[in-house]
Amino acid sequence: MILDKFKEVFFSLAPITLIVVILHFTITPLSPLLLGRFLMGALLILIGLTIFLFGIDIGLYPVGEYIGVQLTETRKISLFVIISAFIGFFISVAEPDLHILARQASDVTAGMLGKNIMVLAVSVGLGFIVSLGLYRIVKSFPLKKFFLISYLVILFLAIFTSKEFIALSFDASGATTGAMTVPFLLALSKSVSTQKGDDLESQADSFGLVGIASSGAIMAVMMLYILSGRPDLSGKLPKAVVSADFWSPFLASLVQSLVEIALAIGPILLIFLLFYWRRRGLSKYQIGRIAKGSIYIYLGLITFMTGVNGGFLDISRMLGQRISEYPPYYAIGLAFLLGLFTVLAEPAVIVLSHQIEDVTGGSVSRPALLVFLSVGVGLSLALSIVRIQTPWLHLWHFLLPGYIISIFIMRFVPDLFVGIAFDSGGVASGPMAATFILAFSQGVANGVPTADVLIDGFGIIAMVAMAPVIALQLLGLLYRKDVRGK
Repeated sequence: MILDKFKEVFFSLAPITLIVVILHFTITPLSPLLLGRFLMGALLILIGLTIFLFGIDIGLYPVGEYIGVQLTETRKISLFVIISAFIGFFISVAEPDLHILARQASDVTAGMLGKNIMVLAVSVGLGFIVSLGLYRIVKSFPLKKFFLISYLVILFLAIFTSKEFIALSFDASGATTGAMTVPFLLALSKSVSTQKGDDLESQADSFGLVGIASSGAIMAVMMLYILSGRPDLSGKLPKAVVSADFWSPFLASLVQSLVEIALAIGPILLIFLLFYWRRRGLSKYQIGRIAKGSIYIYLGLITFMTGVNGGFLDISRMLGQRISEYPPYYAIGLAFLLGLFTVLAEPAVIVLSHQIEDVTGGSVSRPALLVFLSVGVGLSLALSIVRIQTPWLHLWHFLLPGYIISIFIMRFVPDLFVGIAFDSGGVASGPMAATFILAFSQGVANGVPTADVLIDGFGIIAMVAMAPVIALQLLGLLYRKDVRGK
């Protein structure tokens, strides 16, 4: 089983590694030190992601499903909502991707936007909306109406939000649904939905909670801007300091990850233990597998994040800045290729694609899903670079029509694909997007004289999160047509 995971991760990661190596030998040569770090980072990502995905299967999924079952047995609706909100809050506050984004925002704004303030604001918003999302499943409130209401609220809040905070808001929506949050929310929604007994409705309700969580993060950052008195932010990219020691970035990331990943897993396990202490219902064998899976998740995520932060971040930012010195179509083409392949290496994308195939009994083809997803993300990154290079283009010029299109075609798409599409928007923007892609866009913005690193360098995760919402709903239209044809 772990060998299958290794092969899957290897073939997902290989194209990104090959692209950077080709660039090294052609238009953007790297020093032997940086190239070596990149290759070491790729190796650590390969090992870490393999271990992490194996741990998810035997550890986190059973925890999410167990908590979901216990939640549905809660008689009082008010207690159900409160517990769900706390679960959502603690999952978000411990999400490594959100901490990565918040740290980058704090660095670029020279501390004007505090890291902890942003993490707490997003987590409160996510906890609130997750509780409503789970309540929606229990009460069978239509998912399409829920998304329509959510994005109308976001549109209203955006009127009072600055361009800088709009970019950060939508970036937060992608970053908060990362490697820890997505598998847990998927298992939780699947468990709660299956308690209803209606197979078709349960299948559709198994998806959508991740997308709902993303909308809560957007609202939270917009509300943070409004409630904090609408502060004016400015930013620039911190001067890069490349250590001459090969191992120091990896060691620094390792030390940091040891604490952050423990915080990521700790609250989830604590909630599980509280439920288990009250209800029991699991065998010693199941408890042993959950404990073993948690260790695998911890070690895997530490290795993965060490590889990403120690080997990928500096190279990505440097590639972005160097490619901006060439004609604009170089950066646009490279962004498309990076988007095409980077999304396939996202941990949560691999997890979601397997669950979709499992829940639908294989009727939704995993290869078709990944093709639509990767092409959509590739196009979104290409358009993001066009936005950075064009002074009069702003993020809302893409997001507003994009989400209007998403809401419109939602009427004609099967409910199952609506949930899958909005969930995919969250999972596509995981740790690879929050580090490699975001750093690349900031490097490009720093190299374009007319661009602003804060306004233009951020927002790329928002584009990554929006693309699958449209792309996979289009797949849903094709799926619906194919079913009718039969």
